[in-house]
Amino acid sequence: MSGSAGRSGGGARPAAGGRNGLRVGIVGGGPIGLAIAWRCAQRGLAVTVYDPAPGTGAGQVAAGMLAPATEAHFGEESLRELLVESARRWPDFARELESASGLEVGYRTEGTLLVALTDDDLRAVARLCDYYARAGLVVQPLRPAQLREREPLLAPRIRGGAFAPDDHQVDPRRVLAALLRAIERAGVQLRHEAVADLSTVDADVVVLAAGWASAALAGTVSAALAGTVEADAVGRPAGLPVRPVKGQIVRLRAAQPTLRHVLRGEASGRAVYLVPRADGELVVGATTEERGADTTVTAGAVLDLLRPAAELVPEIAEYSLVEVSAGLRPGTPDNAPLLGMVCPGVVVATGHYRHGILLTPVTADAIAELVVTGSAPEVIAAFGPDRFASPDRSGRPDGPGHPDLVASPDRSASEVRG
Repeated sequence: MSGSAGRSGGGARPAAGGRNGLRVGIVGGGPIGLAIAWRCAQRGLAVTVYDPAPGTGAGQVAAGMLAPATEAHFGEESLRELLVESARRWPDFARELESASGLEVGYRTEGTLLVALTDDDLRAVARLCDYYARAGLVVQPLRPAQLREREPLLAPRIRGGAFAPDDHQVDPRRVLAALLRAIERAGVQLRHEAVADLSTVDADVVVLAAGWASAALAGTVSAALAGTVEADAVGRPAGLPVRPVKGQIVRLRAAQPTLRHVLRGEASGRAVYLVPRADGELVVGATTEERGADTTVTAGAVLDLLRPAAELVPEIAEYSLVEVSAGLRPGTPDNAPLLGMVCPGVVVATGHYRHGILLTPVTADAIAELVVTGSAPEVIAAFGPDRFASPDRSGRPDGPGHPDLVASPDRSASEVRG
């Protein structure tokens, strides 16, 4: 954008077809931004990533569940389809990333067990299993004895549950380390600095992938577009509907690995998940708190997580408590990501909420294609950043896809904005 963010003659929109040598600036060095940088560099683009502390943030706190089944919720059909598609890409993505970086990412395929402690919990799990089956997702109901056969450490009084074989896991900290190594080897320039105004990013195309901080940064495009042809055509973006959603997580450690599967439990109405690592670490999470940008870790959160976890797996009370941490997920009004062009020369990839790690492969592939061709691929068509722009839109990703953000000669600016 070369200091003239989107002005006539500056901030050019990517042209159709491949464009080796196109300069791409990516604001945000989390898993989404780093993966986009890697994919763009593989296409021959000149890429720079801007982040004061790349590889930190919410990605360091994430548990790494790749759960298209157990993360799908009622009324989120388009999001579920995106989750399933990205999960399908994860095996190849993991192998390719390990090859490019020389580092393991902890990809595991044992599947996930849904576990219910009480009869009421079991009814809740049964309703979810019915939803998954109707949606074509593989979830197999299991009796208590079948669950304990798979995981002997489960409490004797569990009432039942289910097995989701296609819900896998990866270690996000290993993924971040591998992405940093891969982009270095691919020739990506990494600048350890914060960006306060997108108009200062010296690039032909800017990709905004700064998590919840993307909301304020998108607002800087408005000032850069003021009084220009592009402002009349696309409206003046006043930020994005992205907010921080706090999540606290606990890390325990056993002398040796204990659980094989990811456990997603319901214990007297309290939800919890336990994600085992090969080195004996056990991740227990996670809270969901609307507290703005607060990242304070609290004793109450530890209690809320460990109590139901210990009711499901009593042995964890003997494990070492090694870490309590908090991160900020980028949430949107419909829990789905914002993926697409917001104005000429500015692309957004944020709002992944609880699904950032799972959605990394499909997001990186789609945004790299958008940068190169100027057109959003069909897989992300329902997740355009303008879907909340008008009261006559549903505000959910199952509504109409976003139109081209550049006005055609026979459409007024108000029609494009509305």
